[in-house]
Amino acid sequence: MARMGGRRHIKTLAAPKFWPVRGRVGVFTVKPSPGPHPAMRCIPLLIIVRDVLGYAKTGREARKLIAEGHFKIDGRVRRNYKFPVGFMDVIEVVDTGEKYRVLPYPSRFFTLHRISDEEARFKLGRIEDKSTVKGGHVQLHLHDGRNILIRVQDPRNPVEAAKYKTLGTVKFTIPEQELLDYAPLEEGSLAIVFGGRNVGRVGRVVSIQRGMRRYRSIVTLEDVRGEKLQTSLDYVFVIAPPGEEPWISLPEGAWK
Repeated sequence: MARMGGRRHIKTLAAPKFWPVRGRVGVFTVKPSPGPHPAMRCIPLLIIVRDVLGYAKTGREARKLIAEGHFKIDGRVRRNYKFPVGFMDVIEVVDTGEKYRVLPYPSRFFTLHRISDEEARFKLGRIEDKSTVKGGHVQLHLHDGRNILIRVQDPRNPVEAAKYKTLGTVKFTIPEQELLDYAPLEEGSLAIVFGGRNVGRVGRVVSIQRGMRRYRSIVTLEDVRGEKLQTSLDYVFVIAPPGEEPWISLPEGAWK
């Protein structure tokens, strides 16, 4: 897969395979600006408006609609047509009230899944890392670049933040970022795969074989049909704690 750094443009042939731009006329396409998602795991807002949702026929039309503030990402109006949209982001079409969540999908890598108004009020974020900040409070670093602060009463015994583990998932409101719930990555948790050949598949965690590094660790999942699959720990995104149903709605057939 081609690199996307160093220049302000990208050729259509070098774009990620899941971008729906292969059949379009033109040497160059839109390059996502630096933002909350890695360049190879996101799609620019212009391509979503023009090629996925079909609200524009040309890039110029799409740029005009975006600049006028017709689209929200995670509850905020985005006017940058290069804004990177990635997994678990909530997209809202202001004029029509349509709301979508970006989810992993088999073979296509991602899909826009239509969701209700109630579900569009929250988002899931995977905890990539944790750090201690001034005052002894704990800051959670999520997969989409967000930082959520967990305030503790006693820095020497931060019991309020002890339950939040790396690679677990937090549920929070958007755009306020108020924490609602937490789901750990452990046996019995429900997870969705967002990379590799099993992308888009959903299953309960059966076992976790830890390796020297995260990408060498193997997670075994069991889907709704009883079939088992294995994937890298890097590609596992928890969507519900053990014994619970998915916190988010999923494409038909993914879990039920």
